[in-house]
Amino acid sequence: MAPATGLRRARGPIDSAVMSVEEDTANQGRLLAAVQGPQDVKRMSGTELDILAAEIRDFLVAKVSRTGGHIGPNLGVVELTLALHRVFDSPRDRLLFDTGHQAYVHKILTGRQAGFDQLRQRGGLSGYPSQAESEHDLIENSHASTALSYADGLAKAYALRGEARSVVAVVGDGALTGGMCWEALNNIAAAGNPLVIVVNDNGRSYAPTIGGLADHLSTLRLNPGYEKVLDAVKDALGSTPLVGKPMYEVLHAVKKGIKDAVAPQAMFEDLGIKYVGPVDGHDVAAVETALRAAKNFRGPVIVHAVTRKGYGYRPAEEDEADCFHGPGAFDIATGKSTAAPAVKWTNVFADELVAIADERPDVVGITAAMAEPTGIAKLARKYPERTYDVGIAEQHAATSAAGLALGGLHPVVALYATFLNRAFDQVLLDVAMHKLPVTFVLDRAGITGPDGPSHYGIWDMSVFGVVPGLRMAAPRDAATLREELREAVAVDDGPTVLRYPTGAVAADLPAVRRVGTVDVLTESARTDVLLVAVGSFGQLGMEVAARVTEQGYGVTVVDPRWIRPVPAELVELAAGHRLVVTVEDGVRAGGVGDALAQAMRDAGLRVPLRDLGVPVAWHPHGSRGQILADLGLTAQDVARDVTGWISRLDTHPVDPIPVPANNTPTPN
Repeated sequence: MAPATGLRRARGPIDSAVMSVEEDTANQGRLLAAVQGPQDVKRMSGTELDILAAEIRDFLVAKVSRTGGHIGPNLGVVELTLALHRVFDSPRDRLLFDTGHQAYVHKILTGRQAGFDQLRQRGGLSGYPSQAESEHDLIENSHASTALSYADGLAKAYALRGEARSVVAVVGDGALTGGMCWEALNNIAAAGNPLVIVVNDNGRSYAPTIGGLADHLSTLRLNPGYEKVLDAVKDALGSTPLVGKPMYEVLHAVKKGIKDAVAPQAMFEDLGIKYVGPVDGHDVAAVETALRAAKNFRGPVIVHAVTRKGYGYRPAEEDEADCFHGPGAFDIATGKSTAAPAVKWTNVFADELVAIADERPDVVGITAAMAEPTGIAKLARKYPERTYDVGIAEQHAATSAAGLALGGLHPVVALYATFLNRAFDQVLLDVAMHKLPVTFVLDRAGITGPDGPSHYGIWDMSVFGVVPGLRMAAPRDAATLREELREAVAVDDGPTVLRYPTGAVAADLPAVRRVGTVDVLTESARTDVLLVAVGSFGQLGMEVAARVTEQGYGVTVVDPRWIRPVPAELVELAAGHRLVVTVEDGVRAGGVGDALAQAMRDAGLRVPLRDLGVPVAWHPHGSRGQILADLGLTAQDVARDVTGWISRLDTHPVDPIPVPANNTPTPN
C-alpha cells in the first residue's frame, strides 16, 4: 500500500541508498502484504522486522484514520506483538490481550488485514478480540483487568490435562490498576504454573495511569539512565513529521536497550513471581529474548516491557490528553477530527458540573481512568484538589465515593454505563444501603455502536432498577441534562443515576406542560395512546405521534425524566388512555416498561401496555442507527406497531379501572 503520509521514506544504516519517491512508494507495504499468519513473521530477519514495524504503523494510521478506533494503544505495541508471535505458537499457545483494544496488530499478523477497511463497522472487524473472527482469539476481552484471571484458569486446566501449552497475558493500558489483576496475581503465584505475564507499561490507560503501582513503575521510567534512552527516542521521532521514517532508524539509536541502561528491579518479588525487565518494548530482539527466557522458565514470569502509547505518529505522540487513545475518523497529516463540529452530551455534562462545583464546594468528581472521555477532566483542570481518578477500579470508585459522602461531600462518579455493571454490589450495599448522596453519571448509555456488545450501555436501567432508594434520570436533551444533574446533586438521602447516550445532542425539545416530575411533550383531544419516550427517545416519540395521528388516533407523548422509581403521575396518566407504549434504549427485561407495568398492576389498572426496547442478546457492532433499525426502534417501525396495537383495541376493547384516589404505586 502507499505510505499513509505520502512522504518519501528515508532509509537507515542498513540501507543508506537514497530512493526516489516513486521507488519508495512502490516498495511500501511489500513485507506486510506477505504476512498471512504468524509463521511468516517467524521467518523474517531483524532488518525485515524493523521495516515491517514501520509498514504496520503506516497501515494502522491509514486505516484507522477512516474508521476511527484505538490507534494510540496499537501504535505502542507493534514490536511487542511481533515478538510475541515469533516466540509463541498461536493458536496452540494462547495469547490473551488485556485490555482487548490493543489487539489490532495481533489481528494484522493473524491474517485479518483485509478486514481493516471496515474496522468497527457493520460486517467488518471488531475493535476487540473476537472468537467469531479467528482461532487466534480466545477471549473477547474489552473490559480491563480480567485477562490474568482467564490465564490463571487456563494454565491450571492445561496442567491438569497434561498439555504443554503456553499461556500469555498481555496486560497494558493501565489494566494493572484494576483489583482483579491483583487477586489473579496472588493465585497465579500460589499455583506456580507456567504462565507469562507481559506488562505493557506505557504509563497510561486512557490518560496517565495513577496509583501506587503506577508510581513504582514511574521510578523505573524516571531513572536517569532510562530517561537518556527515551530522550534518544524522542529526538529521533521529532525529526519524523508523520509516520515517516522506518522505525528501525529509531530502534538502532537505542539498540543497547533499556535493560542495559537500567538495573532490573524485582517489582513483584514479594508475590513470588519471577520478574524480567524492564525491557525496551520497541526493540523486537530485546523483547524476544526476554519472552524466550520467560517461556523456558516453566513457572509464572512477569516480563516488564516499557513502551510509548502512540509511538511513531507525531499527532499521537503530542496528544497529552490520551495519545490518540480512541479517536473517530481523523486527518492523517494533522490528526484533527474530520467529523462535523457538534455539541456532545459529554461536553454539556462537563460544563454544568463545573458550574455546580463553582456554587457548591462540597461537590467532588471521581472517574475510573477516563477523565477526558467522561468529561471529568474539565472539573479536574479547575478544581484538581476536588477531582479523583482512581484508575481502572470501578468497584473502588463506588465505595470511595461512599466514604467521601460519609465525610460530608457529594461525589459525582462519571463512568461509561457499561462499566458501572462491575460495581453493582458496591452501589447496592456500600452506597444505597447507607442512604448516601452519591451521583453516578453514565456516559454512553444505550446502544453505542462501533465498540460492540461489551460496551453497550443497555443494562443499567434493569440492573440498578432493583436498588432500594436509588433514583435514576434520563435526560432527552441538553436543557434536561443540566436540569436533572442539578436535581440529582440536590438529593441528600440516597444515590442518584443520570444516564445519557454518546455523540451529538439533538436540539432542545421543550415540554408543553409538566405533571409532577413528568414532562408532557405533546397531547391531543383524543387519549388513545400514552407513549412513554425514555431519555433521548423523546424526539423519536414526537415523530411517532405525528405518524399515528395521521391514522386518526390521539397520542400523548411524555418524558418521565425520572424513570426510577416510577413516578406516580405516570401511572395516573396511563389510567386516562386506552393503550400505554414505552420506548427505551435498554434491555426490555426489567426495564422501564417492566417497571411501569408492575406499577400499573399494583394500582389495579387494566390498561394494556406494550414495551419496546432492546432484546436480551449479544448485538453485533455497527452504527447506532443500523442497530436501532435492526431492533425495530425507528419512528417508522414504532409508529407501525403502535397503530396496529391501537387498531386491534377497536375490535377487542379493554375497560380500564380508574386509579383510586391517594393510591401510590409501589416504587420500583
